[in-house]
Amino acid sequence: MIKTISDIAQLSGVAKSTVSRYLNGGSVGEATKKKIERVIKETGYIPNTFAQSLKAKKPTIIGTIVPRLDSFATSQTLIGIDEQLRELNYQMLISNTSQDLEREIENIYSMARQKVAGIILLATQITDAHLEAFEQLQIPVLLVGQQHEDVFSVIHNDYDAAYELGRYILANGHRKIAFLGVTEKDIAVGVRRKEGFKRALEEVDDCEVKFYETSFKIDEAIEKVPSIIDEFHPTVLVCATDNIALGAIKATHLKGIKVPADLSITGFGGYDVTEIIHPSLTTVKFFYADAGKIAAQSMVKLLNGQTIAPVILSKYKITKRESVDNIVARGL
Repeated sequence: MIKTISDIAQLSGVAKSTVSRYLNGGSVGEATKKKIERVIKETGYIPNTFAQSLKAKKPTIIGTIVPRLDSFATSQTLIGIDEQLRELNYQMLISNTSQDLEREIENIYSMARQKVAGIILLATQITDAHLEAFEQLQIPVLLVGQQHEDVFSVIHNDYDAAYELGRYILANGHRKIAFLGVTEKDIAVGVRRKEGFKRALEEVDDCEVKFYETSFKIDEAIEKVPSIIDEFHPTVLVCATDNIALGAIKATHLKGIKVPADLSITGFGGYDVTEIIHPSLTTVKFFYADAGKIAAQSMVKLLNGQTIAPVILSKYKITKRESVDNIVARGL
């Protein structure tokens, strides 16, 4: 079984250094190149791209740090990053933090020790410890999903998306609104989406709105929503994520409340499941895979000394489905 460069060199009849130079993109004569390629093809040899990157003058491994793996947004973003990096002849190394900030900081330093060319961080928040790590690394860092004035960022247009969703809800006649958000430590989801929605509310005078907070977990939304309904009796529940909205729909089902006849519900994200549930969910669709591709392209540009914008916005779309009732049309 062929396992090493030495084996390829022996079968090709060339020096080990020649094979190494070929695998790392160095200059090799055409006849020698064909001999090495023939042996690699016949043996099915797979080069250790990570080891190659460590030895190469120009590393080709991009470290990608994620807060969780069991997330639609994360998985789609990773798909976009991976596909684009492979097209550009780079590799992705993934590290999961399980939403532990201390572990996230450790992973940033660990990636740097592994000689990655740059780091793409799917961030939930940026702390002083993050900024200190970025300053020490001396390699390009790119944020996805959050922004900071000192770091290149690819973000979803949370503010404008929330504003547009708010206008849609108001146009459907809703004036008693509950907004179920998350901690403001998460600037994108906890702050920008709330701020964009508030801007829409400023355009009408007769609204009664209450803001609540939960986590990103479906189970916690299931527990939180019944008390909101009982205490406030909103006509619409605006959820800061699709997972929260899914929990809300489950909670209404358990209480015998009909969506959207008794309560309208909206989300943010555009997860695939929101289209197949009943009623299907009105939500903001973010194009996570596209954002991942943009992040990968931007990182490679940075590595090649090219200029990119400090903040890049990815696109979104308001997806109007069955979970929002038109109160105006019903004359309520």
